Amino acid sequence: MSAAIEETGDDAVLPFQVGESAVRGRVVRLGDAIDAILSVHDYPGAVSELVGEAACLVAMMGAALKFDGKLIFQTQGDGPVSMAVADYVAGGAIRGMAKLSDGGVPDGARGIAALIGKGHIAMTIDQGPDMDRYQAVTPVEGADLSAAAVAYFDQSEQIPTAIRLAVGRIAEPGGVERWRAGGVMAQFMPGEGGARERGEDVIMGAFDREMWERAAAFVETVQADELLDPAISPERLLYRLFHEDGVRVFEAQRVHHACTCNSGKIAAVLARYDEAELSDMVEDGAITVTCEFCRKAYRFSPSGAPIDAA
Repeated sequence: MSAAIEETGDDAVLPFQVGESAVRGRVVRLGDAIDAILSVHDYPGAVSELVGEAACLVAMMGAALKFDGKLIFQTQGDGPVSMAVADYVAGGAIRGMAKLSDGGVPDGARGIAALIGKGHIAMTIDQGPDMDRYQAVTPVEGADLSAAAVAYFDQSEQIPTAIRLAVGRIAEPGGVERWRAGGVMAQFMPGEGGARERGEDVIMGAFDREMWERAAAFVETVQADELLDPAISPERLLYRLFHEDGVRVFEAQRVHHACTCNSGKIAAVLARYDEAELSDMVEDGAITVTCEFCRKAYRFSPSGAPIDAA
């Protein structure tokens, strides 16, 4: 790859196509965005990794949306993490959070199977108040979120998919550790943008199958350090993987951390409670509500009127 090519930095999703084939995909690299999401929580490391992986996944999927709206990933189960959520809003805003069960997270528990347990994955596309929501739900399958997401696409969309995700803390100059995350996703997408028949056997000829199997095998070789190392740009990673077949990249889409919480939304929820219920919520003369995503605290009067945001 020529050194003159401008390389995509952090907090971006880079779409690509392998040669002239129907194999398309996206690479995501998260720096400040994922550090902002994870650093405000005191999750065990494995839980932070799960939330970070979910944020990578929705960033790659959301960047492909052709309309204004929101993509929501949610997984729930009977394990030590009762729920993990990440969402992407058109324009590139991402956020994520998790809820832990009362028993806490056992030492050594890692990956979606161990943390969520028996449960499901739901992907929801919300196109706004005047449009119907689309939601697909599948069981949690696979030890980690990469495998569970592949199973989701296989069951709900019948789209051959390969995914690798990584989340970790990287020491920066001065010894400060910050969260980073990355992911790569490849899919077999013939006739992208138009209608097509579903099912791998229907859509793949011999050439298609060979190209897909090669691309999927290459994606499976990606290591965590290749997705996390700031010195390995998305373009360089793609060249490593697909230089024999050729790879084209398209315009990168920027992503950033942003939360949709605000005092007006919370006040609307508080308005559903009667005076006695609101009184039970009062501490030190005010009702305090903390956003589960960004940990921002909002204060309200005993009647439910906004006071300020801390």
